[in-house]
Amino acid sequence: MSFFKKIKNKFISSWQRFKNAQINTKISYFIMGYANLAKKQIVKGLLFLLSQIFFLYVFIFSPQVKGTSLGFKALLNLITLGENEGTIFVTADNSLLILLYGIVMIFYVILQIFIWRASVKSAFKLENAKHINTFKEDVYEMFDSGFHKTLLTPAIIGILILTIIPNVFMVMVAFTNFGPGHLPPNQLFEWVGFENFFGLFDQNNELSGFWGVLGWTLLWAVLATFSNYILGILLATLINNKFVKFKGFWRTIFVLTIAIPQFVSLLLIRQLLSEYGPVNEMLLKTGLIEERILFLGNAKNMWTARFMVILINIWVGIPYTMLMTSGILLNVPKELYEAAEIDGASERQIFRKITIPYIFFITTPYLISSFMGNITSFNIIYLLTSGGPNASAGPTPGDTDLLVTWLFRLTVEQDNYSTGAVISILTFTLMAIGTLFTYRRSKAYREEGEFQA
Repeated sequence: MSFFKKIKNKFISSWQRFKNAQINTKISYFIMGYANLAKKQIVKGLLFLLSQIFFLYVFIFSPQVKGTSLGFKALLNLITLGENEGTIFVTADNSLLILLYGIVMIFYVILQIFIWRASVKSAFKLENAKHINTFKEDVYEMFDSGFHKTLLTPAIIGILILTIIPNVFMVMVAFTNFGPGHLPPNQLFEWVGFENFFGLFDQNNELSGFWGVLGWTLLWAVLATFSNYILGILLATLINNKFVKFKGFWRTIFVLTIAIPQFVSLLLIRQLLSEYGPVNEMLLKTGLIEERILFLGNAKNMWTARFMVILINIWVGIPYTMLMTSGILLNVPKELYEAAEIDGASERQIFRKITIPYIFFITTPYLISSFMGNITSFNIIYLLTSGGPNASAGPTPGDTDLLVTWLFRLTVEQDNYSTGAVISILTFTLMAIGTLFTYRRSKAYREEGEFQA
């Protein structure tokens, strides 16, 4: 059945239901809460009615907030994002607020549709009801059989306000020229369609470094994730070995890198490895080098800085994997080891056939989240190299810039919000597809709770 045919059938079904409804329900289609008021559900009926009155007031009369209209005018203003650049006597339109209020109004209309639907459903429910709940009984039901809905409602509202609306706003910004020369409140911006997306893939554009940054971001994510993961497992296995003494002492030594705030460690390492830092001074005095090494800023060889940030990431990241793996090793079913020993398996075979598969089975979700987290890893790169070497003051990315650090410099430092929004969309798409595809193909998803050696 085609999409349009489904819509047609749905419309016909709704029309038939409306025709067969009682008069109170029919009126409730136009006056929300009427059926509830007619059946003496005063509080519930008034709540529905007040929501409709408030919506109609906002939508029709379009009150202004900070000089920008709400209501239907907010929806109309989305077409142009403002036309008045302002004069001595007339305040300029604010494209940023126009876009924000327009998006908020779209969600408000959708919310009101859901409230209207709830009012109609309530009216149908009252048609053949043998017992009509009082307001007190409705409240009791909210904390009894409907308690899950009561708990989820604040969470959904919070997600809507703090996550969905800002993300929709960011997506919309990607289709505008919100940036240098078009910065509110004194300047207007407008819709430019897919121009910003095409600009990232145009080799003649100053933002054409996208592919290079994307390639380095993926390489960084792979190396940073698997180096920490593999070395962390090996370190935990070594410390957990029955021949190693003072296990608690060795774990404590490595955990110290976690106890110290990461940004403090990174800034300290940056100073240690700077051109005139202690490491260069020591190497010069011992005669190991003849000229200073630019560990984090070699403009001639970008791979020096890239190698160093990966190496430093290993230092600050291994303890997390070590701690997690240590806990997992203590919980590997002993029956598996005993059965393997009876079958004559060596320690190397037990480690390869039981320990590693078990650890990987348990930590697959962590491994995926760690990989995605490294794609958006900001602290390590920005605090160590600030995206350099060769990080210009313009939109051109530096040699160690990840998508997220390049995004930060484009928006916070250069006010290029539209391009930043495009990069955010592409980063999100990359992470979402990668996470879903990888996790759904993993044993942790397909064989949850059924580990087999």
